[in-house]
Amino acid sequence: MRILFITDYPPYPPISGDRIRVYSIIRRLAKQHQVSVAVALWTPDEAESISHLRQFCYRAETASIRWRHPLNYLPDLIRYALEGKPPELRFLYSKDLADKVRQMFLSEDFDIMHVEQSRMALYLEALPRSTNCARILAFQNVASSQYARLLHVERKLITKMRALLHSLMMRRWEPRYAERFDRCIAVSEADRRLLLAANPRLRIDVVPNGVDTQLYQPLSLEETRPALLFIGTMSYAPCVDAAIYFCKQILPRIRSALGQIGLWIVGANPTPGVSALRGDGVHVTGRVDSVIPYYKRSAISIVPLRAGGGTRLKILESMALGRPVVSTSIGCEGLDVVNGEHLLVADSPEQFAEQAVRLLTDQTLYNLIRTNARQLVTARYDWDVIARKLLDVYHEAAS
Repeated sequence: MRILFITDYPPYPPISGDRIRVYSIIRRLAKQHQVSVAVALWTPDEAESISHLRQFCYRAETASIRWRHPLNYLPDLIRYALEGKPPELRFLYSKDLADKVRQMFLSEDFDIMHVEQSRMALYLEALPRSTNCARILAFQNVASSQYARLLHVERKLITKMRALLHSLMMRRWEPRYAERFDRCIAVSEADRRLLLAANPRLRIDVVPNGVDTQLYQPLSLEETRPALLFIGTMSYAPCVDAAIYFCKQILPRIRSALGQIGLWIVGANPTPGVSALRGDGVHVTGRVDSVIPYYKRSAISIVPLRAGGGTRLKILESMALGRPVVSTSIGCEGLDVVNGEHLLVADSPEQFAEQAVRLLTDQTLYNLIRTNARQLVTARYDWDVIARKLLDVYHEAAS
């Protein structure tokens, strides 16, 4: 099959959940199919990653997002609003990338057009009228729900108002515009139900997130210390909120029971608020070349998220590596996991601290969850399994 992926970020290096998903999938599809990519670039440095994609992609085209002062966008923002489009989408749209996509379709007959994220759906309009291919829209999260949850963790009034407006606009536009695609993909059954409730006419398949279980083998416990690990993009508002919330309200309770236990906060671009947590046994690393050394030295992973959407690849990664997880309900939302069997779930600071202490002091429970979690990801969440599931969707849509 001839497949075109359209995304608003280079999937390499795979340093965040959304990039890991796209990179893992296209790398596997490209072994048997002709995969091309059209990528929006935010900084000149991102262009360097495209040479890596060209090693296995048939074709890779890029265009830059030209950032200007918000006032320069005012006419377009008004036009978007009058047309019923969320104005925020204008900041993510590149006319140059739309032109590249159009030229790619004029020069080649694709079987599949795969648009990653609903915020990129407007590139559907770049297709020439004569194009006859299956159109796929993938939701890594439902944006209207994601932005509604941000209201609970954002502290700045202007940011709250912007998130509220975008959430309301996306709630109306997102499921309606998705109907223009032949098939939609959600990463969880919860997201699928949410989209169908908004538009029952959508054809939606669930293709979950995953992990490379061949690459991520269970780590030994020889170098492990009774330390906690939180991994995420530390400029992403839900992760910022989670890190601060954990350090202020949960970590003191764990230390009250166990003493001066350490915490590693690992992830790119920590905000000043996250960086300020550094000290007194709390380590803030910023971006790292590999997360494996931090998993080796930590006994459990924590996912204290109170906002966000989609599913957490870092939970699957931790399960594959043999590090039990304590998560909030939102943190593990969308994963087919059982509390007490594959991980521990807690939503209040008291419960979260209690569950972390249980894992760190009950070796039988620790080993049980470690074993069950590894079995789960191997059977259901390996990227090879997921790539085959996505191909099934492609074949059905193309036929």
